Amino acid sequence: MPQPGTPKLAPAAANHDWLRLDQQLCFALYASSLAMTKLYKPLLEPLSLTYPQYLVMLVLWEQDGISVSTLGQRLSLDSGTLTPLLKRMETAGFVKRQRAAQDERRVDILLTPEGLALKAQAQKIPPRLACAAACSLEELSSLTRRLHELRQQLADAELSPTTPD
Repeated sequence: MPQPGTPKLAPAAANHDWLRLDQQLCFALYASSLAMTKLYKPLLEPLSLTYPQYLVMLVLWEQDGISVSTLGQRLSLDSGTLTPLLKRMETAGFVKRQRAAQDERRVDILLTPEGLALKAQAQKIPPRLACAAACSLEELSSLTRRLHELRQQLADAELSPTTPD
Protein backbone atom coordinates (compact mmCIF):
# COMPACT_ATOMS: atom_id res chain seq x y z
CA MET A 1 0.00 0.00 0.00
CA PRO A 2 1.44 3.42 -0.93
CA GLN A 3 2.39 5.76 1.89
CA PRO A 4 0.46 9.02 2.29
CA GLY A 5 1.65 11.57 -0.23
CA THR A 6 3.00 8.86 -2.56
CA PRO A 7 1.48 9.15 -6.04
CA LYS A 8 -0.43 6.12 -7.26
CA LEU A 9 1.17 4.69 -10.36
CA ALA A 10 -0.93 4.07 -13.44
CA PRO A 11 -0.94 0.63 -15.09
CA ALA A 12 2.18 -0.04 -17.18
CA ALA A 13 0.25 0.16 -20.47
CA ALA A 14 -0.73 3.77 -19.72
CA ASN A 15 2.88 4.74 -18.96
CA HIS A 16 4.18 4.65 -22.55
CA ASP A 17 4.54 8.45 -22.56
CA TRP A 18 6.71 8.28 -19.44
CA LEU A 19 9.60 7.06 -21.57
CA ARG A 20 9.53 10.11 -23.82
CA LEU A 21 12.63 12.25 -23.32
CA ASP A 22 10.64 15.43 -22.78
CA GLN A 23 8.70 13.72 -19.96
CA GLN A 24 11.89 12.99 -17.99
CA LEU A 25 12.54 15.19 -14.97
CA CYS A 26 16.19 14.06 -15.03
CA PHE A 27 16.60 15.40 -18.58
CA ALA A 28 14.85 18.68 -17.81
CA LEU A 29 17.19 19.21 -14.85
CA TYR A 30 20.26 18.15 -16.86
CA ALA A 31 19.47 20.38 -19.83
CA SER A 32 18.63 23.30 -17.54
CA SER A 33 21.92 22.83 -15.72
CA LEU A 34 23.83 22.90 -19.01
CA ALA A 35 22.01 26.06 -20.08
CA MET A 36 22.70 27.70 -16.71
CA THR A 37 26.40 26.84 -16.84
CA LYS A 38 26.62 28.19 -20.40
CA LEU A 39 24.96 31.42 -19.29
CA TYR A 40 27.41 31.83 -16.40
CA LYS A 41 30.53 31.45 -18.56
CA PRO A 42 30.66 35.02 -19.99
CA LEU A 43 29.54 36.47 -16.65
CA LEU A 44 32.42 34.77 -14.82
CA GLU A 45 35.15 35.51 -17.37
CA PRO A 46 35.81 39.04 -16.00
CA LEU A 47 36.36 37.45 -12.58
CA SER A 48 38.71 34.81 -14.07
CA LEU A 49 36.56 32.06 -12.50
CA THR A 50 35.09 28.89 -13.88
CA TYR A 51 31.61 27.87 -12.76
CA PRO A 52 32.89 25.30 -10.20
CA GLN A 53 35.36 27.89 -8.88
CA TYR A 54 32.50 30.37 -8.54
CA LEU A 55 30.61 27.84 -6.43
CA VAL A 56 33.66 27.48 -4.17
CA MET A 57 33.85 31.25 -3.82
CA LEU A 58 30.15 31.47 -2.94
CA VAL A 59 30.70 29.05 -0.05
CA LEU A 60 33.84 30.88 1.13
CA TRP A 61 32.16 34.27 0.95
CA GLU A 62 29.56 32.83 3.33
CA GLN A 63 32.10 31.22 5.65
CA ASP A 64 35.81 31.76 5.19
CA GLY A 65 38.34 29.33 6.61
CA ILE A 66 36.36 26.10 6.33
CA SER A 67 37.93 22.70 5.86
CA VAL A 68 38.24 21.01 2.48
CA SER A 69 35.91 18.25 3.71
CA THR A 70 33.24 20.75 4.78
CA LEU A 71 33.56 22.54 1.45
CA GLY A 72 33.18 19.22 -0.35
CA GLN A 73 30.03 18.42 1.62
CA ARG A 74 28.49 21.82 0.84
CA LEU A 75 29.19 21.42 -2.89
CA SER A 76 28.60 17.66 -3.11
CA LEU A 77 32.12 17.21 -4.50
CA ASP A 78 34.68 14.58 -3.53
CA SER A 79 38.27 15.45 -2.66
CA GLY A 80 39.52 14.05 -5.97
CA THR A 81 37.54 16.74 -7.79
CA LEU A 82 37.96 19.49 -5.22
CA THR A 83 41.73 19.29 -4.61
CA PRO A 84 42.86 20.13 -8.19
CA LEU A 85 40.21 22.84 -8.34
CA LEU A 86 41.53 24.42 -5.13
CA LYS A 87 45.14 24.14 -6.33
CA ARG A 88 44.25 26.12 -9.47
CA MET A 89 42.44 28.72 -7.37
CA GLU A 90 45.46 29.00 -5.07
CA THR A 91 47.76 29.47 -8.09
CA ALA A 92 45.41 32.21 -9.33
CA GLY A 93 45.73 33.93 -5.94
CA PHE A 94 42.09 33.63 -4.82
CA VAL A 95 42.49 31.20 -1.93
CA LYS A 96 45.15 29.84 0.39
CA ARG A 97 45.26 26.26 1.67
CA GLN A 98 46.50 25.93 5.22
CA ARG A 99 46.88 23.02 7.65
CA ALA A 100 44.70 23.43 10.73
CA ALA A 101 46.76 24.18 13.84
CA GLN A 102 44.72 21.83 16.07
CA ASP A 103 44.66 18.94 13.55
CA GLU A 104 47.33 18.83 10.86
CA ARG A 105 45.35 16.23 8.91
CA ARG A 106 42.73 18.90 8.19
CA VAL A 107 43.30 21.47 5.46
CA ASP A 108 41.43 24.76 5.72
CA ILE A 109 40.67 27.04 2.79
CA LEU A 110 41.02 30.78 3.34
CA LEU A 111 40.21 33.65 1.02
CA THR A 112 43.06 35.92 0.00
CA PRO A 113 42.41 39.68 -0.26
CA GLU A 114 42.08 39.15 -4.04
CA GLY A 115 39.50 36.42 -3.51
CA LEU A 116 37.55 38.56 -1.09
CA ALA A 117 37.64 41.50 -3.53
CA LEU A 118 35.94 39.38 -6.20
CA LYS A 119 32.76 39.37 -4.10
CA ALA A 120 32.00 42.99 -5.05
CA GLN A 121 32.24 42.12 -8.76
CA ALA A 122 30.16 38.97 -8.28
CA GLN A 123 27.27 40.98 -6.80
CA LYS A 124 26.27 41.88 -10.37
CA ILE A 125 25.79 38.26 -11.44
CA PRO A 126 22.56 37.15 -9.66
CA PRO A 127 20.43 40.05 -11.01
CA ARG A 128 21.63 39.28 -14.54
CA LEU A 129 20.66 35.63 -14.11
CA ALA A 130 17.23 36.61 -12.81
CA CYS A 131 16.74 38.80 -15.86
CA ALA A 132 17.85 35.99 -18.20
CA ALA A 133 15.45 33.57 -16.50
CA ALA A 134 12.58 36.05 -16.99
CA CYS A 135 11.38 35.32 -13.47
CA SER A 136 10.59 37.54 -10.54
CA LEU A 137 12.82 37.26 -7.50
CA GLU A 138 9.94 35.53 -5.70
CA GLU A 139 9.59 32.96 -8.49
CA LEU A 140 13.33 32.26 -8.48
CA SER A 141 13.33 31.93 -4.71
CA SER A 142 10.40 29.53 -4.82
CA LEU A 143 11.98 27.44 -7.59
CA THR A 144 15.31 27.31 -5.75
CA ARG A 145 13.59 26.25 -2.53
CA ARG A 146 11.65 23.52 -4.34
CA LEU A 147 14.79 22.21 -6.04
CA HIS A 148 16.55 22.01 -2.66
CA GLU A 149 13.57 20.04 -1.33
CA LEU A 150 13.65 17.76 -4.37
CA ARG A 151 17.38 17.15 -3.97
CA GLN A 152 16.86 16.20 -0.32
CA GLN A 153 13.93 13.92 -1.15
CA LEU A 154 15.99 12.18 -3.83
CA ALA A 155 18.96 11.83 -1.47
CA ASP A 156 16.67 10.28 1.16
CA ALA A 157 14.90 7.96 -1.29
CA GLU A 158 15.57 4.26 -1.19
CA LEU A 159 14.43 2.76 -4.46
CA SER A 160 14.28 -0.95 -4.97
CA PRO A 161 15.60 -2.33 -8.27
CA THR A 162 12.09 -3.44 -9.17
CA THR A 163 9.18 -1.11 -9.75
CA PRO A 164 5.58 -1.71 -8.83
CA ASP A 165 3.30 -2.99 -11.60
